[in-house]
Amino acid sequence: MTDFSRTKSLFHLPEGMVYLDGNSLGPLPIAAEKHLLNTLRNEWGELLIKGWNEAGWMNKPNQLGDRLAKMLGAPPSSIMLGDTLSIKVYQALAAALDLAGERKIILSDTGNFPTDLYMAQGLIRSLDRDLELVLKQPEEIGDSLDETIGVLMLTQIDYRTGRMHDMAALTAKAQALGIITVWDLAHSAGAVPIDLRAANADFAAGCTYKYLNSGPGGPAFIYVAPKHQQNLKPVLAGWHGHEAPFAFDLDYRAGPAIERMRIGTPPILQISVLESALDVWDGVDMEDVRQKSIELSQLFIELIEQQCPQFTLASPRDAAMRGSQVSFQFAEGYAVMQAIIERGVIGDYRAPDIMRFGFTPLYLDEDDIRKGVAIIADVVNSGLWKRDKYRAKKAVT
Repeated sequence: MTDFSRTKSLFHLPEGMVYLDGNSLGPLPIAAEKHLLNTLRNEWGELLIKGWNEAGWMNKPNQLGDRLAKMLGAPPSSIMLGDTLSIKVYQALAAALDLAGERKIILSDTGNFPTDLYMAQGLIRSLDRDLELVLKQPEEIGDSLDETIGVLMLTQIDYRTGRMHDMAALTAKAQALGIITVWDLAHSAGAVPIDLRAANADFAAGCTYKYLNSGPGGPAFIYVAPKHQQNLKPVLAGWHGHEAPFAFDLDYRAGPAIERMRIGTPPILQISVLESALDVWDGVDMEDVRQKSIELSQLFIELIEQQCPQFTLASPRDAAMRGSQVSFQFAEGYAVMQAIIERGVIGDYRAPDIMRFGFTPLYLDEDDIRKGVAIIADVVNSGLWKRDKYRAKKAVT
């Protein structure tokens, strides 16, 4: 059994705060500060450019990719770290479209994260191949699959509601029709058990700053099934993905296998934080994480519905159908969220009326949930949220 009291002790959590927003940005692992300081002082400071060889910076994207592969049920040398999630989605979709041949349709759903759709729209314009992005309601995706579709691009867990797609079932149905699959794991990695090999996914991408706690702007990752790696023609042909980066050839030659999914210089300082953050997961069983997150989220739903009947549950009530977050709808959700944040309960808001709360057993327990709900109920039922200052929109919601 995973010792969650031990993992909680490994995070810096501000005194008195109930942090229910790890689905947006994970908290600071205590050891990350020392680890980053070592990278700053002893590697960058003392080695300077020698760090690429002597500190092994050049191989970090591969090494951490393999650590992520173990967590995500992927084979070695199938995950590459670096860049942002938007870039990795773009890479994966471009490669998938190339494999899809003459098929013109990219199928996604209305619950997909907007940046994934923006990447698709931009790629469609740049390729000028009469491609089309088609959106369906999340529950309609399975019945919408047919042989006209080239690529199925989905986020496994809906960023607004937490609704979760069955990745294995949809992948199997899509592939039976000759469709290439691209999965966004932004709200899945570190939140729910994932087995990319068993699901037979073609491509996947994800970020590390949410449930994996690598800090704001932490590096993203891309997964490519081994069967596809040697056939990929990277649209973003960066010099680190070249077969011989330091030959400085004027023409691009794709590197071997997953190496070709590298683009530019890896963000070593952010990678250093992620390296330390992944150490927290040593001895953690994802099945335990999943079970505990369900217990915490179920308790939260029960208490909120008892004490704040004004709220409407926006997430699936069946825990098997949602990830590690719970969302409630309320017309004045933004003001309520600002008011509870001021009282030390941190969630976030997504337009037009969604209040989101994340449940991460690595640093949350039942006492946190009960304390958080008590504060939320007091703010709502006292009308504290009605003050004008809570209605002023901030840049980040």
